[in-house]
Amino acid sequence: MSQLKIALVGNPNSGKSSLFNALTGLKQKVGNFPGVTVDKKLGSFQLQTGNGTQRAQILDLPGTYSLYPKSADEQVTYEVLINPQSKDKPELVIVIADASNLKRNLLFCSQIIDLKIPVIIALTMGDIARRKGITVDTAALERQMGVPVVAINPRSGKGIATLKKTISDLASCLPAAEEQKTPAVLAKKQTPSFIDIRALSGDWLDELKTLSDSDCDYAALHIACNWTEMSFLSAAQRIRISALLDEVHFQKRKVQAEEVVKRYARIQNVMAQSVAEESPIAKTLRSERMDKYLLHPLWGNLILLVVLFLLFQCIFTLAQFPMDLVEQGFAWAGSRLNALMPDNWFRDLIVNGLLAGISGIAVFVPQIMLLFGFITILEDTGYMARISFLTDRLMRSVGLNGRSVMPLISGMACAVPAIMAARTIQNRKERLITILVTPLMSCSARLPVYTILIALVIPNHYFLGIFSLQGLVFMGLYMLGFVGALFVSKLMTFFIKVKDRSFFLMELPVYRAPRWKNVGTTMIEKARIFVLEAGKVIIIISLVLWALASYGPPSRMHAIDAHYAALKAEHPQQAAALDRAHGTDRLEASFAGMLGHAIEPAIRPLGFDWKIGIALITSFAAREVFVGTMATIYSVGTDAQDEAPLREKMQAAQREDGSPVYTLATGLSLLIFYVFAMQCMSTLAIVKRETGTWKWPAVQFSYMLAMAWVGAWVAQLVAA
Repeated sequence: MSQLKIALVGNPNSGKSSLFNALTGLKQKVGNFPGVTVDKKLGSFQLQTGNGTQRAQILDLPGTYSLYPKSADEQVTYEVLINPQSKDKPELVIVIADASNLKRNLLFCSQIIDLKIPVIIALTMGDIARRKGITVDTAALERQMGVPVVAINPRSGKGIATLKKTISDLASCLPAAEEQKTPAVLAKKQTPSFIDIRALSGDWLDELKTLSDSDCDYAALHIACNWTEMSFLSAAQRIRISALLDEVHFQKRKVQAEEVVKRYARIQNVMAQSVAEESPIAKTLRSERMDKYLLHPLWGNLILLVVLFLLFQCIFTLAQFPMDLVEQGFAWAGSRLNALMPDNWFRDLIVNGLLAGISGIAVFVPQIMLLFGFITILEDTGYMARISFLTDRLMRSVGLNGRSVMPLISGMACAVPAIMAARTIQNRKERLITILVTPLMSCSARLPVYTILIALVIPNHYFLGIFSLQGLVFMGLYMLGFVGALFVSKLMTFFIKVKDRSFFLMELPVYRAPRWKNVGTTMIEKARIFVLEAGKVIIIISLVLWALASYGPPSRMHAIDAHYAALKAEHPQQAAALDRAHGTDRLEASFAGMLGHAIEPAIRPLGFDWKIGIALITSFAAREVFVGTMATIYSVGTDAQDEAPLREKMQAAQREDGSPVYTLATGLSLLIFYVFAMQCMSTLAIVKRETGTWKWPAVQFSYMLAMAWVGAWVAQLVAA
């Protein structure tokens, strides 16, 4: 039996993604729509039909408020539904409607119904509607709309079985490919129009349907309105459509205005027949009472700072115990392997290359999990949307708007999806500036670097017994990245000239308790992705780095070996000290040492030595590789029995004159460097994909590197 193609559509924040996850579980994949960078989320699930089991493929289309697109995401949804030849054209559409904002949601529902695609309305947010004093009669709503209506709660799974049964019943009525043109089947398939489309236009729609291969009046009317924006029309079709519209004196704005008026007039009647609502004065919502404080110009910003402070304090303190366990586990594994394996190059590769590299990053998994867990809680509770609203005025002062806040906050997790999230920004100038400054937000890849360096150079002092100095510095680094992003945004407004007008409209979701299962799942999934994705890079770089650090020009390496062999023969009582010096000299003469020395003149003013230079080079692949690199560098050339944690090895590192490498000045300089530097190839690649040129990634890399060098140099001067 053929696979049933279903599209999932709805307004943003209506519960669409939750329903997609509830229907598909883990049977999902993400790709891209052809020709654009917008994500395509596909999933599948099994349906029980009268003929047995049928597989259904569900496409989660980007959220939109109506069939009049205003962004790249909305344009994708639009073309999938309007284009008669689209390979993603659904056989059935599930429209998510928020019961607590039904009037606005029904506008989009009515437009989808008039496309003559079989529709099911999935009614969500019933609990919120009840708290607002709204009661929806689903049977009456079904009669008024002329399509099935199912009340669901994707968060709890309520109504999902009923929805699947409704899909199965409707799927059994869909015509097979060989019967689609029979009048009886077409009559059975046809859904009554929500409004009279011909009253808005005229009989010339028949000719337009033929010209554009449209399969219904309403789709043809949309082609008349937006034919210049539709990528699926050929040049010949555009010429003929343009001539026809000139001939009939088509007025786009007049038709669209009349359509909206007619739809809302009908929706008003639907609401009167199917929805009962208490007087707005009768009940004051908890969300509204909370917003008086959380969105207050003064108290709201103070509360936001407190929330961020507690978030970073928790990340730094709660993760300490599991981090110590992971560190001890890898130290034990290293000592066991040293004891069990013969002393040869292969043991050195496994212990000082592979295990050291992996341990240098695995120890920070607890912090990664906590970061994503807290971000998920902020999103689930509805507070993340308030942050966007609260910071809109600040964003506008630097040439952005509140919609830019979501990519910037998402950048705290990873810059790649955050930059992709900037697609929802309609203004081209604001979108470009947002893309260029988002990597300044401290992402999770910087977390291991911050943690290891803060632990090295910042004392573990507490104020009032609860406020950690290390946690305060940790928060300060994140705030520094945010302030840097605002500063660069303001500068870019003088160089990037686009005269589009900008508006920021946003619906604030109601406050709700976080879904703890969703929080836990997200933490585990993000940790898994971090370990697997970062692990691939780290393993490869660790192995390559071990080889570069273990081998060098044969003549130099042989000379060092011969020199120390003679010294040990002459001073056998100093064998242990000579072995350590031998390993250090071999590392410095190796290919890795040569790379570090090559860039040392450029980084010496920052207080960095050649070993740090090696880490700066390797961490360009991904920032978190810095820690894996240091773990490998400080393992190669040391005593095989030295299983001290990386922090202790770095703490004991000394320069040639005997002074410590990681002083307060050097540590702060490195921290500032990693706050600003563009050390991520993946981010540069995604910026190129989103902007369509290498010009902007080059600009981004250059200005961030300049900020990093200058900032690190100033930190070195001030703290020295």
